[in-house]
Amino acid sequence: MSKIYVIAEMAYSHDGSTELAKDIISKAKRAKADAISIHFTDMPNYMVPHYGSGPGRVSAGKDTQPIYDYLVEISPTFEAWAQIVSHARAEKLDVVVMPNDHASFRFAETLEPNAYVLSAACFEEYNFITEIGATGRAIYLRVGGATLGEIENVINLLRDSGNKNVTLLYGHQNYPTQISDTNLNYLPLLQQTFGLPVGIADHVNAEDEFSGIAPLLAIPLGITCIEKHITHDRSLRGEDHESALNENELALLVERIRKAEQALGPTNLQGLVEASASYRANVRKRVVAARDIPEGELITADAVICKRADEGMSPSQLSLIVGRHAARNIDVHSGIELDQLAP
Repeated sequence: MSKIYVIAEMAYSHDGSTELAKDIISKAKRAKADAISIHFTDMPNYMVPHYGSGPGRVSAGKDTQPIYDYLVEISPTFEAWAQIVSHARAEKLDVVVMPNDHASFRFAETLEPNAYVLSAACFEEYNFITEIGATGRAIYLRVGGATLGEIENVINLLRDSGNKNVTLLYGHQNYPTQISDTNLNYLPLLQQTFGLPVGIADHVNAEDEFSGIAPLLAIPLGITCIEKHITHDRSLRGEDHESALNENELALLVERIRKAEQALGPTNLQGLVEASASYRANVRKRVVAARDIPEGELITADAVICKRADEGMSPSQLSLIVGRHAARNIDVHSGIELDQLAP
């Protein structure tokens, strides 16, 4: 099978700090992720100042001030983002950007990201979708919270813009996602319905050991990528911490992903792989002499037996042995081969 593409999503776990963002990127690299996913937001273009607070609106229930003011506080400037992206390039990580507004998208283009993420929040912004599609860059289309009809419409907009490099990324960006809402069986349906690669954006509670299992369960369902939140230290309960893994946890997940790929193996297996051939050779029984057989004796059924051995013909070839004469002495327990039989 193809290698699963692992995207470490930083989101707002940097808490507005350029240095923390760089630290998280370095941690993602050490954990052996393939890409870092970042969010660009120009607040005046993204949200009205009186956007309501309340449970579930931001991570960790941080509603001690209006959401607009809070997000302004933790959104790095474009100048800071340029430094952060430069650091990601130096770490040789792919850069995946989710621009939350037109201003952020125009800035993102100056940095030439490897791919864009489109969330269901912008599924009805047709011009925005078309402009991003027209860049020709890979698109990860988040489809959690979108109907099949909405997904189809966005795919058609991207195709009309000339972009066919689209992956459907399924998952709910809740704080965190309940296990019962993970619904991995939806992945094959998406793949079959739209004929596009699918991936999982997993947001299970990072304190639950299942957060390191759910993505693995999706691998045999045919996914091509896994997006998982990363933070610098979850115990500090910063923004977006609920489903975010620490460096060591992400490293363990990536290690298990690679082992899962090996365990699943290719889907177009032809013949026996080396391990199977070796196992077969070790355990299959062979025809051996049940007693000493002197040269010239007519070999009868009671003179041979099938046992595990390193030499001897296959039990399926008994008919070629019984009823023939021994061409030479055959010791008990010796494997019987054709060259030991008279013509």
